[in-house]
Amino acid sequence: MFKFCKYVSATTLSAALLINLPALAQQAPVADPAPPKAWHLLDLKESGFYGISLKQAYLFVQGKKSKPVVVATIDSGADTSQTDLKTVLWVNKKEIPGNGIDDDHNGYVDDVHGWNFLGGPGGKADFTETTEEVREYNKLKDKYASVTDSTANTNKKEYAYWLRVKTVYDSTVNKANTEIGQLSPVMNALMVTSGYIKRGLNLPANGTFTQADLAKVKVANDTLSQSKYVWESVFAQEGAGSTNAKIIKDLSEYLAKLNNDVSPDLTSRKRIVGDDPDTMDGKPYGNNLVKFADAAHGTGVAGLIGAVRNNNYGINGVADNVKLMIIKAVPNGDEYDKDIANAIRYAVDNGARVVNMSFGKKISPHKEWVDAAFKYAASKNVLLVMAAGNDNQDMDTQPEFPNDTFLDGSSTDADNVISVGASGPKLGQNLAGDFSNYGKKNVDIFAPGVKVTSITTDAEVDTEDGTSFSSPITAGIAALILEYYPTLSARQVKEAILGSATPLTGTMVLKPGSKTEKVDFTTLSKTGGIVNAYKALQLASKMKPEVLVN
Repeated sequence: MFKFCKYVSATTLSAALLINLPALAQQAPVADPAPPKAWHLLDLKESGFYGISLKQAYLFVQGKKSKPVVVATIDSGADTSQTDLKTVLWVNKKEIPGNGIDDDHNGYVDDVHGWNFLGGPGGKADFTETTEEVREYNKLKDKYASVTDSTANTNKKEYAYWLRVKTVYDSTVNKANTEIGQLSPVMNALMVTSGYIKRGLNLPANGTFTQADLAKVKVANDTLSQSKYVWESVFAQEGAGSTNAKIIKDLSEYLAKLNNDVSPDLTSRKRIVGDDPDTMDGKPYGNNLVKFADAAHGTGVAGLIGAVRNNNYGINGVADNVKLMIIKAVPNGDEYDKDIANAIRYAVDNGARVVNMSFGKKISPHKEWVDAAFKYAASKNVLLVMAAGNDNQDMDTQPEFPNDTFLDGSSTDADNVISVGASGPKLGQNLAGDFSNYGKKNVDIFAPGVKVTSITTDAEVDTEDGTSFSSPITAGIAALILEYYPTLSARQVKEAILGSATPLTGTMVLKPGSKTEKVDFTTLSKTGGIVNAYKALQLASKMKPEVLVN
């Protein structure tokens, strides 16, 4: 996939494709037909696209009154001025905006729409970070790099942890070096060929073009012809809604992330935020600014949950009566366990009923803090919805973090946690996203996550792939259930959502990550199916409130 953000695996478009322009020009790329912009909301029987049957869901509750539901997004922040979001943002009514005082005495000054756990003094944010394995490797290498025998050190547990960190670190850095070598020429080729296309379209140096604009290019020479084919190939993978500027920007950011793994800046956290991420001391840190240059991902996630419906702008969110609490805790790189634990507690303490978590990593040095936050959310009847991840790996054998297999053994499947894989628009061999993680035990359900369109910060809409988008679609369904059935518990909402998935027994799909191996779709998750809003509401309507005991 020609994707560059941390939430989707690296590109499979090789440098050779763009360097060998004459060979490329011999054959124009053939793209799969793009699904409708809002395919993820459609009904399979009515449209042929395997969406969540949202129209049918709203018909089911037609005439019923709904109550507002607070949904928190722990993500990269969001564009709070976005037309589709600004009227549905959560507002902390106990706080007086802009007075520099912690009016509600919760430890967070002027937290009007949420909080930024990556923030620091002077309105800054630590939004470019390394992966966790890079941070941990550099933390432990002086102590263990020369140790070759576990008996040489008395701390056997820490030494075993070091060996795991080193294994993951080596894999990450080797992969980063390989991709830098492949993608740097791609970046150069994109920059050069976009220049030719802009001149062919009489655009200024900073102009942008789309796939549709390529048809207007009058080919005057081989260079322009070859450049046109390059961008036709790129747009075929990225989708017609993208632009040359966005594609180059995404690649630039991805290369920056790769370079930060190879030559890491290990001082940014201390320099910008100022706290110690390895100490859970209860001291306040961060700031109240949730919109920064990296907010596009979080904006898209928030939009899928609750973008204003039927306003002839952007997209329609899944839920129509939500208040979106924006919590920034996920950088371009790996999130810190301290921030995630505090973000969950912030969401719970400020009234969120559902928390969306579209992030993940391979190492969790302070998993006990996040486990405790998961349990705290459960004790307060708050549902956590998580993206399964985009490494096309089996979560039953290669778990990612966070997860609800707690270190103390108290849970391997929490009642208030849903893990979501990514599905495609059509029944058939490509129903499972080729990037999606899976697991019969540790992934609960699949939801639309291939070519999903949402809002963003620098354009009205953007189409992307990722379990990052499957998760908020599912979180939106959870919010919709609670709007109309507010007395249900987190456990019951999870039960309704999982029960809405029809097991697709006999549906053979390409195993994520494979071009040839096929598996039964039911082997990829606990439910073996895809979430359905209509069926989830039907199930919820038959449930009686539980008596909760804290």
